[in-house]
Parts: sequence; structure tokens; C-alpha cells
Amino acid sequence: MAMKDKVVIITGGSSGIGKALALEFAKLGAKIVITGRNEARLTEVSQALEALNAPNLCLALDVSLEKDNATLVDKTIEKYDRIDILINNAGISMRALLEEIELEVFEKVMKINFNGTLYATKYCLPHILKSKGSIVGISSINGYRGTPARTAYTASKYAMNGFFEALRTEVMHRGVHVLVACPGFTGTNIRNAALTADGSEQGSSPRDEGKMMTAEEVALGIIKAIRKRKRDIVFTTQGKLAVFLNKWMPGRMDKIVFNVFAKEPDSPFAKP
Repeated sequence: MAMKDKVVIITGGSSGIGKALALEFAKLGAKIVITGRNEARLTEVSQALEALNAPNLCLALDVSLEKDNATLVDKTIEKYDRIDILINNAGISMRALLEEIELEVFEKVMKINFNGTLYATKYCLPHILKSKGSIVGISSINGYRGTPARTAYTASKYAMNGFFEALRTEVMHRGVHVLVACPGFTGTNIRNAALTADGSEQGSSPRDEGKMMTAEEVALGIIKAIRKRKRDIVFTTQGKLAVFLNKWMPGRMDKIVFNVFAKEPDSPFAKP
């Protein structure tokens, strides 16, 4: 699947995996549309795309708002007259026990991670049906296996996985490709920006970021999967093992996951 002149929308494209995807697609000759809420970061990405001579449209929008997603599609069609690939990448994480988290924080995670995916996909779908293009959801291993102190994040990713499974079946005979990509822990700023119980940002990662996949490695894997029109992709040996064990040994995985996350620095729960 050639990417030359394909119109690619990437939500949450101002940092992390989204930014890496934008730059890699640009190198392949695609026309890039990215969204984000941080205008300074969007400007930086736009400048990087300009340096690659890549046509681009960078929009300061909030993916959790339905009207902003309508605007995203309207402006993309106005500029490029088509949409070939939508990558639902915008997302936020959290780290707090359910008994302590404020419900508006839980709902914020769901609105960004799931509702944002729903809105963008709904508005882009008519155009992707025309182009027989691809819809991608950047999910997580948490879409297969829940982890403690991340109930909202896990719920949003399970919802995303189920949503795309249903949508894939709806459009399977209409030429549209639907891919769910599930990275494991990736060296981005998502854990630094993770929300705590009261909605404030965590500020620092409880994990060693240097031992994780890079955003660029994940981006290249996703592009390869799009080209092959794969159904899903689970990254890392650890991620694949977690999905396998959770399917066949769920009780055992409960204990394994608890013990792993109880050892995190400043874990909100302690190992008994």
C-alpha cells in the first residue's frame, strides 16, 4: 500500500506516538493532518513536517468535543478533498484507586480516550468508505488485561477494542480496513501526564522509560500493519505473553499483575 499523497489524520499528533506517526508518514509522501490541544507543540510538529516538505494541516482541537471532530473533518475535506487514513491516537492515562478517584476524573479519561475515538471515527467514516481506506485505534495491552489503579484507562481501552471489533464487522465487505494497535509500555510522556485521583498530573513516571519501546518503533510497526491491512497488532514479547496468559490463565494473571504493580514506586496500594 503506497502512502504517497494519502491524506492521514492523526489525533493527538503533537507528541509521543502521534508525532512519530506524523513524521514517518511524511517521509513516505503522505499529506498530514494532526490535532492537539497544545498549540506550541503543534507548531513544532508543523515545522518538522515543513522541513520534510510534507503538506500538513495542524489543528488546535479537543478530541473529546463532538463539534471539534466535525470541524476536523470539515477542514480536512476543505483542504484535501479526501480522507484515506484515520489514526485515533489521542489519549490520556490515570493512576489512582477507584475508591479514591473523583468521578469527573474517571469520566474525563473516558471522554478523551473513547468518546474522542467515537466522534472522530463517526465523522470520518463516510469519507473513508469512499476511499476504502483505513481506520486505526491506538489501544493498549490494557484493552486485553486490566491493571490496578488504572480502572478508567482500562475501561476506555476495553471499550475501544469492542467498538472497533463491531465496526470492523460492519464494514468488512465494503473495503474499509480496521486495525487495533496495542503497544505495551512506550517511552512517551503519557505516564508523566497521567491523572491522579483529584485530576492533577502525576508529573513523573513510576517506570524506567529507558527500557521501553520508542515512539518511533511503535510508529513504524503501525505503518507496516496498515500496509498489510492487518486486523490487530500487539507489541512486545511481554505484551503478547500478557494477552495469551490472560486468556488461558486469568486467575493466575490476577496475582501476577497485582504483584508487578504493587512494586511500582509510590504504588497506591501495598503488597500484603
